[in-house]
Amino acid sequence: MSARILVIEDDEGILRLLRRGLAYEGYQVDVATDGQTGLMIARDTPPDLVILDLMLPGIDGLEVCRRLRAGGDVPILMLTAKDGVSDRVLGLDMGADDYMVKPFVLDEVLARIRALLRRVQPASRPKVMRFSDLSLDTGTRQAHRGDRVISLTAKEYELLELFMRHPRQVLTRDVIFDRVWAYDFGGASNIIEVYIRYLRQKLEAEDEERLLHTVRGVGYVLREPD
Repeated sequence: MSARILVIEDDEGILRLLRRGLAYEGYQVDVATDGQTGLMIARDTPPDLVILDLMLPGIDGLEVCRRLRAGGDVPILMLTAKDGVSDRVLGLDMGADDYMVKPFVLDEVLARIRALLRRVQPASRPKVMRFSDLSLDTGTRQAHRGDRVISLTAKEYELLELFMRHPRQVLTRDVIFDRVWAYDFGGASNIIEVYIRYLRQKLEAEDEERLLHTVRGVGYVLREPD
């Protein structure tokens, strides 16, 4: 069965473009023009992915994103006319998995949708990966630090899984971009630093020793504490 995508967008022109383009690609498409309606549709007909405008009447996109994330780990692609770094970081802080600035090219939107959907599909042979007192179940997509459960968004899971599959190996920014985002996010983007910070906050929430280290000028590595 094709994936179901919920588009929450109040610009009728953009909404028509996305609905037509997504339907042509074979996706099931639900649409809403305000945040409250979008949340109701997401509750009653859970989508496989949400495309979310930042500026919405009533409940804005950031609050919609926060509520969607609180209720589950559905991938969220945020669309907005705001292109500032602070706006992008704020959207990611609220739980968005990806962020695109208007105007956009439909083919790129479709590519990012495919990448997000591909990354939330269950692993063909689930297993539990372990490093130090950290474990990651590829079947349930759940992490543990000792006995403590760590809740991860879809993108946080993909990033942590990459490090767990390559312990003690320094991963460069280019490798991380390629393996986790599957496209060039732009050399000036700080999205990797943002997600590394997210993971560290969750992995060290109870003052556990650091496992995810920065190798200055090179990248990041999962290794034993210093």
